[in-house]
Amino acid sequence: MEIQTINLDEKFKTFSAHWTPKIVGELNGQQVKIAKLKGEFVMHHHENEDELFFVIKGLLYIELLDKTLEIGEGEFVIIPKGVPHKPYAKEEVEVLLFEPASTLNTGNVQNERTVDHLDKI
Repeated sequence: MEIQTINLDEKFKTFSAHWTPKIVGELNGQQVKIAKLKGEFVMHHHENEDELFFVIKGLLYIELLDKTLEIGEGEFVIIPKGVPHKPYAKEEVEVLLFEPASTLNTGNVQNERTVDHLDKI
């Protein structure tokens, strides 16, 4: 196995679609993913997985049942398993996600935004 550094800026330039996570690394049963987000997503939760959202560029909002979080560049939030949440972005946001490989992007909801096979870039 070749050990190499990953340049996130270069990886983000390889795609333009929103809400389609891409795998950029794997370790210990976890995946490091990047995604571009814009607009509304779906309220959902993950039964068995915590989820980390790290904002690389832009401003991400995550609506919870009792409040809305604002996550700015250089900030991250961990959404514990079982907590309903709905990410949204008024303008395009670039995020890094860190979560178990079993995590489905729409959690307990299956719809047109569900991505069951992620590209590795």
